Amino acid sequence: MNKRLRIAAVAAAASLALTACASAQTGSSPSADGASYSIGIVQIISHDALDSSREGFKKALADAGLNVTYDEQNANGDQSVAASIAGTFAAADHDLILAIATPAAQAVAQAVTDTPVLFTAVTDPVGAQLVSSLDAPGGNVTGTSDANPVKEQLELIVQVVPEAHTIGVIYNSGEANSVTQVEWVKSAAAELGLEVKEATATTTGEVQQAAESLDVDAVYIPTDNTVVSAVGSVVQVGETKQIPVFAAEGNTVAAGAIATYGISYYDLGYQTGKQAARILTEGANPATMPVETQEDLALYLNLGAAQRMGVTLPQNLIDKADPENVTK
Repeated sequence: MNKRLRIAAVAAAASLALTACASAQTGSSPSADGASYSIGIVQIISHDALDSSREGFKKALADAGLNVTYDEQNANGDQSVAASIAGTFAAADHDLILAIATPAAQAVAQAVTDTPVLFTAVTDPVGAQLVSSLDAPGGNVTGTSDANPVKEQLELIVQVVPEAHTIGVIYNSGEANSVTQVEWVKSAAAELGLEVKEATATTTGEVQQAAESLDVDAVYIPTDNTVVSAVGSVVQVGETKQIPVFAAEGNTVAAGAIATYGISYYDLGYQTGKQAARILTEGANPATMPVETQEDLALYLNLGAAQRMGVTLPQNLIDKADPENVTK
């Protein structure tokens, strides 16, 4: 297809996007083979983890030497906006679409059937009905999962707060990925003899009230987009009530939670970008491209947060963490 026509089509489609969506067009140096590509990116909401995954994705394609024009859209936490963006992408002439986080991926998977779709930061791709299986996705959709090691994370809480008997979990029950994680938390907690208390928030404005409603020994924040976007509210409650707050990923620790064993969302996005390069340059088929996970977990600590919440971190734990993953 004439690339000028392709770019014109993308520009026309972008002009129809809702004003609530943030858009940017960026490119890289020419590809070694002279080809150029158009990629649409839809992100459900902005927070450090999802932003990092997007930047990692783009860096992988830049490192691969591909010339890419990006159509970047943000649904600002609104599922109806995500659906509208997905519809716009379905009518555009993109070579590939990246959906960041489960709600965005579900919207794109429903709307786009004839363009390769990659997702990242999705906890349970099968449960979210994005793929038939992790090994054989079976359609035009595949990507990377941010499934987190919940049992190891709860064991970390017990190590740091050995007197803990009750764990509070704050999440948006409308996010499929969060519902899955809460079930994982309940299962792991039962094995560890912990009681789980739940608090839900459907918007970022409800997060602080949900946190304040919990009477627990520690709080665990899953990779829930609504809660992570308002993590400052949870941290504030934790510091005020001296309730230790733990997280499921490193960016939330840097933002004020005490600790976690987790993945790097930048690296996860980079991994997804490498998948995209194989699809664009090698003709790899998403239907037979397994969903990938990140196996290398890191220990993240926030020494200042621990002090503010009245917690003393064991020295052997501090010594174990990579200094780059320690916030002071």
